Amino acid sequence: ASFEELQALADSESASGTESTVTTAFVAADGSADPTSDGALPFDDAPIASWDPALFWRPDDGDAGLLQQRRETARVPVDALDKMLNEAGEISIYRSRLEEHNSGIEAQLDDLSQAIARVRDQLRQLDIETEAQITARGLNQMESERDGGGEFDPLEMDRYTRMQELSRTLSESVSDLSAVHASLDQLASEATTILLQQGRINTEVQQGLMRTLMVPFSRQIARLQRVVQQTSQENGKRVELVFDGAEAELDRNVLERMTAPLEHLLRNAVIHGIETPLQRESAGKAAAGRIAVSLWREGTQLLIELSDDGGGLDLRAIRETAVRRGLMPEDVEIGDDEAAQYIFMPGFSTARELTQDAGRGVGMDVVASEVKQLGGTLELASEWGRGARFTVRLPLTLAISQSLLVGAGHESYAIPLPSIMGITRFARDQLDALLADDGPGLEYGGQNYRLMHLADLVGVPRESGSDQKTLHAILVRMPESFGGEQRRVAVVVDTLVGSREIVSKAVGPQISAIPGISGATILADGRVVLILDVPALVQDHARRILRMQAAPQVSGAAQTHEAKRELIMVVDDSITIRRVTERLLLKHGYDVITAKDGLDAMAQLQTERPQAILLDIEMPRANGFEVATFVRNTAMIARTPIIMITSRSGEKHREHAAAIGVERYLIKPFQEDQLLEQLREVIAGATA
Repeated sequence: ASFEELQALADSESASGTESTVTTAFVAADGSADPTSDGALPFDDAPIASWDPALFWRPDDGDAGLLQQRRETARVPVDALDKMLNEAGEISIYRSRLEEHNSGIEAQLDDLSQAIARVRDQLRQLDIETEAQITARGLNQMESERDGGGEFDPLEMDRYTRMQELSRTLSESVSDLSAVHASLDQLASEATTILLQQGRINTEVQQGLMRTLMVPFSRQIARLQRVVQQTSQENGKRVELVFDGAEAELDRNVLERMTAPLEHLLRNAVIHGIETPLQRESAGKAAAGRIAVSLWREGTQLLIELSDDGGGLDLRAIRETAVRRGLMPEDVEIGDDEAAQYIFMPGFSTARELTQDAGRGVGMDVVASEVKQLGGTLELASEWGRGARFTVRLPLTLAISQSLLVGAGHESYAIPLPSIMGITRFARDQLDALLADDGPGLEYGGQNYRLMHLADLVGVPRESGSDQKTLHAILVRMPESFGGEQRRVAVVVDTLVGSREIVSKAVGPQISAIPGISGATILADGRVVLILDVPALVQDHARRILRMQAAPQVSGAAQTHEAKRELIMVVDDSITIRRVTERLLLKHGYDVITAKDGLDAMAQLQTERPQAILLDIEMPRANGFEVATFVRNTAMIARTPIIMITSRSGEKHREHAAAIGVERYLIKPFQEDQLLEQLREVIAGATA
């Protein structure tokens, strides 16, 4: 029955006073009749005095659950959510720029307030001076009248009256400026409040979108279990895989990209870590090996720990492989934890034969690279006969993170807060002593920290001429696998800007392949700043020193270069070319200095005397031809060999370079052997 019919029936029954029963049929949510209903309403047959909707429907727990189930949902593609999250991050950047702009307006308003105060004070002094002059004129007039003199000259009186009028007008103008300043100050304050509210709403939107994209790790358990089961069966082993904290949530993209590296870790654990049942029983272990995957949240990061009770890493084989590949000298003693880090190097493998299961000869560098591109870290700990443990630190989301903005030289960098243990200060005059190899180290909290300069790690010149009496040192959270006291590292920065909430941006495979760079962000003023992985920078610096020590044993020519320690300058506006060339030259025993453009090169050549210069042509501020001309016209470095490395292959460019006096001309991309051979030739020719 319709609403009108029921209302009319109720009114008629009430008017007649007779008893009647209203019959209807209950219909379920899916449109079918309610089987529990017999056609009569489920309440007493008392007369209905008036229309009461509550008599016909009363929500109970079952109805609430039904309404909850019937809540409308919408299917949204994940790509659309990712795009909206990225756009929300862009909004955060624009809001930061507006905040910076508003801060500039407030600073200008402060300057205006001070200017108004100064003008008001000057007007007050002008009024006092004017009144003093008028008073003095009045006294002179009284004396003149007593002496029989005349009155004031009309023009003279008009002049002073005009000064008073101008003074009052200026005072009124200052009052108007004060009113305008007060209005602008109020508008700026309201804009600040609106930006705060907008920032709060934007944060809620971002967090809501991130929660929408968060998925539990447990959705990948079945896949990982199949990998372990299949690998163990193919290799005749018995392995048990257990999970702890699998309901932890993380970004869907992070989980999808980490699934393949986790599979690789599990395969390696089964093939190289877990022993056969007979070997385990002879070692007093259970026949079935055990691999445990534990997950827990720590701040804005998710930690995934993968451990096994197998035999651990074969550190002797790792050392032999490192020596054979020239990565470390044979007579250098390094700790077990440091030796274990070599498995993360590209192409490093101790396997005697390649298999389809354990990476097909591709080492752990693939896993480490993927973790690094996700903005995470990978730590390793191993004990012979008791197993190995891998700890992966991943951001919960790839969109937003907290970082510390620092400065090294004239460049700014962002360091993720999770990789920082603390910050301390020390006197600038102690810097040289603390940075020395045999220096005392930096004391903090009862511990001794090895001090390094961030500018040296990233390859930029340190800031000079600063009048700061103290410097800041960042205590770096090094991986457990870095080994003993060497884990305590402090990195010196030239400037400390402060913590920021940044939006992480991908930098592409070329730049992300450089050790120590995990991404980039855009600051409020529009500058692009690299996000540094400081522990990776420190580890790469340590490996580079070991490679330099191992270089003399590679060949006699390399030994000669190591003894001479020739200094080579690399001038290129591409940071990728600078880094690749620097690593190549350091590997073969050269010292290297880099310049980001022609003007930077000419500035460094005022004090540096390299044995050769590798020079690009197309650069900002000063091109390669201008730098070569500067070198040939400077007496101290006029005979320095120059090798131009450029993408310009035309005869016109070659002829111009030869006319200036450039010794060699290479086309990008160059062969490493070709560059090294020509470099040795030009240095030998210059020496002869």
